[in-house]
Amino acid sequence: MNVPFFLARRIRHAPTASFSATVTKVGIASIAVGLAVMIISFAVLFGFKRTIQQKIFLFGAHMQVSRFTLNLSYEEPPLFLRTNLYKNAGQISGVSHIQAVAQKAGILKTPDELAGAVLKGVGRDYNWDLFRESIIAGKLPAVAPDSGYSTEILMSRRMADQLRLKVGEGVPMYFIGNQLRARKLKVVGIYETGLEEFDNTIVLGDIRLIQRLNNWGPDSVGRYELFVSDFDRLDQTARRVFDAMSPDMRLLKVTDQYRPLFDWMVLLDRNTAVFLVLILFVASFNMVSVLLVLMMERTPMIGLLKALGSNNQLLRRIFFYVGLNMIIWGLLIGNVVGIGLCWLQDAYQLIPLDPKNYYMSYVPIEWDWTVIIILNIATIILIAAVLWIPTLVINRIQPVRALVFKK
Repeated sequence: MNVPFFLARRIRHAPTASFSATVTKVGIASIAVGLAVMIISFAVLFGFKRTIQQKIFLFGAHMQVSRFTLNLSYEEPPLFLRTNLYKNAGQISGVSHIQAVAQKAGILKTPDELAGAVLKGVGRDYNWDLFRESIIAGKLPAVAPDSGYSTEILMSRRMADQLRLKVGEGVPMYFIGNQLRARKLKVVGIYETGLEEFDNTIVLGDIRLIQRLNNWGPDSVGRYELFVSDFDRLDQTARRVFDAMSPDMRLLKVTDQYRPLFDWMVLLDRNTAVFLVLILFVASFNMVSVLLVLMMERTPMIGLLKALGSNNQLLRRIFFYVGLNMIIWGLLIGNVVGIGLCWLQDAYQLIPLDPKNYYMSYVPIEWDWTVIIILNIATIILIAAVLWIPTLVINRIQPVRALVFKK
């Protein structure tokens, strides 16, 4: 028979109305609340980061390659599609997709309103997967027809409200160059990202329209947009892309282009780390307090076992098993509560947000089961290690005094 485990089980099965049972419930609750808060914190943090990054990648991709120029305007010098980088991008380790785009600034005008905008032209190689989640009305524009160019555009809701436009309506766009030129465009879809820098500026349309306006050939574009298979290895992949570029090209990473947003996300990581350390500290302190109370209540039992020949190591194992039982129950309840609340928020978006301040309309949830498993293991290891501290008090309990100890 495992004597420490047997005695620990008897202590755990104390009457529900006893003081030991109440203290045990407090210890289990502290672990459960701490773990649930950590699971929710990481799910929300990763959800925020993923949502914001995807919104940035809609327009910035992971990397951009353009012709080197000192011009800071929206006008781009032409970049050709027959370069080795564009043709062999799929062979560069870490690059998952490359697409050619171009942009041109202009003015959208209705009878009552006008707004400055940048038409971003895309072709058949454009990846719309990220953009589909941001479409709130209409459809994606048709691009790169077999002949001519498409006049369908995708506009932000902020811009559509300003110009009082709806899906299906037409709007002229004036392009300023050597001469003023106008094109009648049709709004076929409306998107919303919550990022003002994009929503106030970008209109998506056909790259062939920009090629026609700039008197470019079909193999001329404004820049390449590249996506990587592992964003955590962006710097390593960027170096490989840089080695494949010609001397007249310029590489820009999204982390450099939108540095304030990425710095803000790093700050979120630091704040969350400090917050989680405090939670683990409080949970560990609560477990130490609970175990000390249980040992003080069981002082006569400790004295009797010592008088019968039990050594300090056996007694410490008894209360260590009691603490492990509370940890297991706390983890079970904490996982159910934390994962359950995250599932409710992910499925029903119960907690809304102001898109003007948070760039999204509800609290996002990102499921990372590896992190959840690590949190459980870290909680077990840390609190189990801390549990040995209060058991050292057993060494100082003398049988003679313990047997006359009054609660």
